[in-house]
Amino acid sequence: MPTSTHRALIVVDVQPTFCEGGALGVDGGNVVALGVAEYAAAHRDRYDLVVTTQDWHVDPGPHFSATPDFVDTWPPHGVAGTPEAELHPALADLRPDVSVKKGEYIAAYSGFEGVDAGGRALGTILADAGITDVDVVGIAESHCVRATTLDALTVGLRARVLTDLTVPVTPEQGAAARADMTAAGAELIPSSSV
Repeated sequence: MPTSTHRALIVVDVQPTFCEGGALGVDGGNVVALGVAEYAAAHRDRYDLVVTTQDWHVDPGPHFSATPDFVDTWPPHGVAGTPEAELHPALADLRPDVSVKKGEYIAAYSGFEGVDAGGRALGTILADAGITDVDVVGIAESHCVRATTLDALTVGLRARVLTDLTVPVTPEQGAAARADMTAAGAELIPSSSV
């Protein structure tokens, strides 16, 4: 008897702050936002749950720096309550089942460090919904997509990263992130293969 699969789509940090023109804009961010919106609209029926994550910084301590090293410290970004921290306008019609915000007072790269409006952690939300598998998309592949995917695997979920619906900060960091995710057991595939 085949094992039942319950899949969630996790849309990681598709926010203006990480797209061209934003505080930490990544080249290709706007294209990813549009691609995620189109993919989600066309394939919503494949997912039991659609979850968005957002950087939502209030005072994340040393994560913000006036002299950032762009490794552990960064210029202010994803500031709670600002337009840059909202979901990208391309996702206006996404209607996620759950929205998770992370990093109010800490760095928080992984969506699993975030909570919904009721204070439920992402891991709890997925477990309560019986989710067994996740597809991860969003920005940036080298940072928050990587961290979210690795944490999904750590809690026992099967994880796929849809490679055409994410973009790294740099090609080198993207290559390193893909190696890390593959080594941990993630499947990296284009959305056309789903």
